[in-house]
Amino acid sequence: MEPKEEDPTLAKLQSACSDLKKLLHSSASMEASLEKMDKNFDTLQETLSTASRRVGPLQSLAIASKALDTRINRAVSPALALLESFKLAESLQHKLLQLTSELSSKDAPKKRLKALVKYVDCVDKLNAAINSISLECEPAIQKLQEVVEFLSRTRATDQYRTHRLRETLITLKALYETEVDAMRFDGLLDEALLNLQDEYERILQQLRHRNIAELQGDAPAEMMASDLGTELEVEVLRRISETLAANDCLDICIDIFVKVRYRRAAKALMRLNPDYLRTYTPEEIDNMEWESLETATALWIQHFELAVKTVLVSEKKLCKQVLSGIMEGLIWTECFVKIADKIMAVFFRFGEGVARSNKEPQKLFKLLDMFDSLEKLKTQFSEIFEGEAGADICLRFRELTKLLVHSSSKVFWEFGLQIEGNQDGFPPLQDGSVPKLVRYAINYLKYLTTENYSAPMAKVLRTEQIWKAGVLSQPETDENLLKDAISSVMEAIQRNVESKKSRCRDKILSHVFAMNTYWYIYMRSRSSELGKLLGEQWMKKKYKIIAEESAYMYQKQAWGTLVNLLEKEESNRQTNKESMGAVIRGKMEAFLEGLDEISKRHRTSYTIPDADLRIQLREASVKLVVTAYTEFLTSYSYFLQPKSYLPPDSIQAMLGQLFNDGHRVPRLSKDRMAGDNSAGEIKDFSRSRSNASDQ
Repeated sequence: MEPKEEDPTLAKLQSACSDLKKLLHSSASMEASLEKMDKNFDTLQETLSTASRRVGPLQSLAIASKALDTRINRAVSPALALLESFKLAESLQHKLLQLTSELSSKDAPKKRLKALVKYVDCVDKLNAAINSISLECEPAIQKLQEVVEFLSRTRATDQYRTHRLRETLITLKALYETEVDAMRFDGLLDEALLNLQDEYERILQQLRHRNIAELQGDAPAEMMASDLGTELEVEVLRRISETLAANDCLDICIDIFVKVRYRRAAKALMRLNPDYLRTYTPEEIDNMEWESLETATALWIQHFELAVKTVLVSEKKLCKQVLSGIMEGLIWTECFVKIADKIMAVFFRFGEGVARSNKEPQKLFKLLDMFDSLEKLKTQFSEIFEGEAGADICLRFRELTKLLVHSSSKVFWEFGLQIEGNQDGFPPLQDGSVPKLVRYAINYLKYLTTENYSAPMAKVLRTEQIWKAGVLSQPETDENLLKDAISSVMEAIQRNVESKKSRCRDKILSHVFAMNTYWYIYMRSRSSELGKLLGEQWMKKKYKIIAEESAYMYQKQAWGTLVNLLEKEESNRQTNKESMGAVIRGKMEAFLEGLDEISKRHRTSYTIPDADLRIQLREASVKLVVTAYTEFLTSYSYFLQPKSYLPPDSIQAMLGQLFNDGHRVPRLSKDRMAGDNSAGEIKDFSRSRSNASDQ
């Protein structure tokens, strides 16, 4: 029988059954292995527990050792750094010795300065190293102290090591207490600082001002400050200053700088030969000759300006260059003020002495010169001495200015009072000439109103008015202030003249005196700055008209009375010719006697200094007298014998000689403050013409 074809399902079942049997067999084997492994794990766990119990003490010991190592390293590290600082300081000290030797061998200025730069660098580094030692030493000692105490308390190491560590601590303490201070105060650093102080003083001593005596007379714009040192010199001085300041030598540094630079500045100014500054009290100044005082004040103005614009500006620049790096720039201004204070005090002292001395009229111009110079310097002076350090010097500058204002105004007003109060009780001079007081006063005022003095005088008057009335007041303009002030003095002059005139018993002389004086005032003032300030109309009204009126009165008193003797006689039938002739001849004789008398008085007493005025008076007098004489001689020729009397030409010549060669003209005194300008016109001396001249 042929085998049947196998069923596929049955084959799959048989295969699955076979696989299950294998899986079950493998599971049984695995379970046996797991049981065996479990037993091995239990054995291993028991072994690890036993090892862990045995290793635990060693682990604690390792942790303790690591903590001890950290503590020791923390204490030893600062000590090692401290040792490095000591090594650096030692090497720098050797280098400093070498640089000191090199510095002493340098003779050339530039090479010596370059060597000084290296020297200062080394000093700075040595100072930094010593400072580092000072800062590091105490913390290092503290850390070692803590470790020694810890080891002694815990006994974490053997006694030998602890003992060595304790000895190291004791040595370090002794080193800190002795060697560090010695390095700072008794060692090479201290010696180097002393050397730097000497070099500092030497360099400062070498910085000289240029010869400022050569600047005298230069324009203000040429009075400029100059650099006192080269860039290298200034740099070395700056470095030394900062090094000295960093080493507690700031006071010494300042003392050297101020002392040396003051001497240098003073020596530069002494080249100007300011011997006048030794006289400074008001009493001493009052005893000085006027020429000497004039010279002294002129020199003071020039020297004061030179001192401020050249010497002190240069010193301020040097102070800033050298000392501005110290104390954040707060110290250099005080040093400059210390240098300048003594110098300025000498100048202030002299100026104050002049201002406080006697208020003589001629001092006004010197006071105004001084005031004007301070005004021109005021802005620059404030800039130079700015800040709190220069407040005292600026205050004294303002006080001197204020004192000069008070003194100038007082001299001016007292001048007017002196003129008005100069009532000596005496009449005018016997020749009727212009008084010296009037000449002096007019020339004084002319000089005061020149360009050099009008502005300062006006500013003094305005400043004085503001001080009296307050800052918020509205003062007059400078021109009006000066005009009013000058006018008051001119009126005082006029009152003085009128007072003298009133004491004159000789009426002719009084008119000659008034005519000469007022004509002098008008003519000397009209074309000057004084006349321009007061105004032509004011001058005419005050002086020219009065001079013309006085000339008219002079002509009336001197020649009019004489001419009146020649008045024509009215004919009278009852008067016979013989009586008429006697009267006519009597008048002629009286006229000639009067002419002789008045001529003698003119030759011996009266004087008319102004040539132009004299010419005009001659023409007017000749016209009046000769005309009347000629008419009288012609009208009464029947009663007179013309040949027996002087002809009109002789009378005219005599009068001409009277007002020319025969006229005494006093020599005018020299006055440097004014010049004569005798140009004017007086055509006729009648009241109508005088008044018309003002129209």
